Amino acid sequence: MAMPVDCLIIGSPLLGSGERGLLFTLLLGWLLDLLLGDPAWLPHPVVGFGKAIAFCEHRLNRGSHRKVKGAFVAIGLIAVTYIATCFLCYVLNYIGRTFFTLHSSLFTCFFEALIVFFCLAGTTLICEVRAVFLALDRSLEEGRKKVARIVGRDTSELSAQEVRTAALETLAENLSDGVIAPLFWFAFLGVPGMLAYKMVNTLDSMIGYKTDRYKDFGCWAAHIDDVANYIPARLTALLMIFPYVIFNFQFSIFNFVRKYGPRHASPNSGYPEAALAGILNCRFGGPHYYFGQLFDKPYIGDNDRTLTTEDMRIAVRVNRAAEIIMVLLVCCWLVIRSIL
Repeated sequence: MAMPVDCLIIGSPLLGSGERGLLFTLLLGWLLDLLLGDPAWLPHPVVGFGKAIAFCEHRLNRGSHRKVKGAFVAIGLIAVTYIATCFLCYVLNYIGRTFFTLHSSLFTCFFEALIVFFCLAGTTLICEVRAVFLALDRSLEEGRKKVARIVGRDTSELSAQEVRTAALETLAENLSDGVIAPLFWFAFLGVPGMLAYKMVNTLDSMIGYKTDRYKDFGCWAAHIDDVANYIPARLTALLMIFPYVIFNFQFSIFNFVRKYGPRHASPNSGYPEAALAGILNCRFGGPHYYFGQLFDKPYIGDNDRTLTTEDMRIAVRVNRAAEIIMVLLVCCWLVIRSIL
């Protein structure tokens, strides 16, 4: 018997396990992230993504036609991730129905929940940023080492203010990349789309740089990431400032985000960073070194005040509030689809 066509998008809201199964999958995966974060002892699929990308980059990022080879690698790895996840969900669903006569396979639901857990990085990100500020309270050198775990820039010469700024910029940017965007793609393409997005994001974080080594080979990876994050980045900014506007009636922050969001070198990262800079009334951006090369980034905000540990606590609350609102929105979306 031929495999049904809908197996190609199994686990998505379009066809597959259904909205109620996806709702269970989302909530279980999200609760696991809240409780566990990313345990160091647990194998993570993103590590496998990184090894696959590095393998391809080391062998293909040489000679001529690097842009074409980079496009082949980026599109190929994303497609393989999506199709392989669809197929695995189909196999698990088939096993459940065949051997345990389950109408909606618990095998598939728990497997998908595990993927959601792996794709969300909210708790880990917050823990890492907290650790940076606590380490910096002990010594500048310890703070530099901690922030180097979560940023791509060179950290060996950063001042204490620059360490705090780097950590908060990363907190805002990765709220979009590590929480809101995965949930966004889950809402429209289910678990396979969510995991494929993580491959997109991993490609960009590894080869999507405008350095001499990556500017051609990583060109397609960077552009695909820009497209995949276009709506989620702007949605992230709205979710961040929504509680701030409701409780403080500071509607001018919309103009702040509209003014400074487009100034970032990235077409997307500036919006969540501008939202957090507006809430904290501080300044992000400026020149940074990446892989030994100086990148002079525009400033986001104009109040160059000293950042404190209390700013970190406020930023964490902003992140958590945006995350909870997004989860509720996706749940509502799934419920509406189940009714319709």
